[in-house]
Order: sequence, then C-alpha cells, then structure tokens
Amino acid sequence: MYALARHFAIRGCARLALRLSGCAGACAVISGCVGNPFADAKVDPDSPVAAEVARVASVNRAYPTFSDIPASPKDVRPPGQYGQAAKTIEQAAADLEAATAPDTWSLTGTDAFAAQARAAAGSEPAPTASDDTGAFARSARARATPPPPPRR
Repeated sequence: MYALARHFAIRGCARLALRLSGCAGACAVISGCVGNPFADAKVDPDSPVAAEVARVASVNRAYPTFSDIPASPKDVRPPGQYGQAAKTIEQAAADLEAATAPDTWSLTGTDAFAAQARAAAGSEPAPTASDDTGAFARSARARATPPPPPRR
C-alpha cells in the first residue's frame, strides 16, 4: 500500500498559481485597512452629543508643536541617585538580616531584664481575698433569672 509521491505532488504550475492566489488574498485583506472610514462619517443631528462632536471635530484648530512640550523639571533628582537610594535600601536590608540571623542572639541574661522590668513597673498590688470573689458569685447567682422553658 505504498503510493508514489508523484501522484500527490503539486505540479510547478499549480504551485505557482497557489502562491499567487495566496498573495492576492493577503493583499485584499490588507487593503481593507487603507481607507479612512471616519473621513465621511456623519453624526446623527438628533443625538444628544451632536453639538459636542461638531465642536471637537473641527478641522481648523491649532496642532501642538515641539515648542509646546514643557521643559524638564529642575527639582527632580538625577537618575543615578535613584540607583544609589535603592542600593542604600538593599544594604540596610542585608544589615538587618545579618543582625537578626538565628545564631546572632540568645535568650541568656533574662533574669536581669525581668528584675529591671519589675522595678520599672513598681510594686505589685496585694491579691484580693477569696471571700470577695465568693461573695460576688453568690450575689450574681441570686440576681440571675433563668430563661423561660422552651414551648413544646
């Protein structure tokens, strides 16, 4: 079941015709972009924006020139300083990572820190008597009213 390739080969003349028709099709597709569909477009006079369109689309108006471009601002830092500022920030990040690495600190000497914090906080208030708590709980129970039972 092997067929000869020459039975399926496109002859030279047919191949040329196929190429030409492909080029002609491509030219036809591209030529659709050549015209300006807005050159003769009409605006509906009943449209609510017709007056605005007519005002904005006037042909006789001044076009900007290169002299209309504003001058460069003088109060902006030069581009090189942006890189220097970024480098400073990256260096600060690297320093912070190095200072807080896992092996750079420990939790030793916490007793002195705790004593210093206690001294700064002042003396501790005396604990309240347990009778006060029990009395409060008894009075709260006496004032409490249970919710009504659910309807069945």
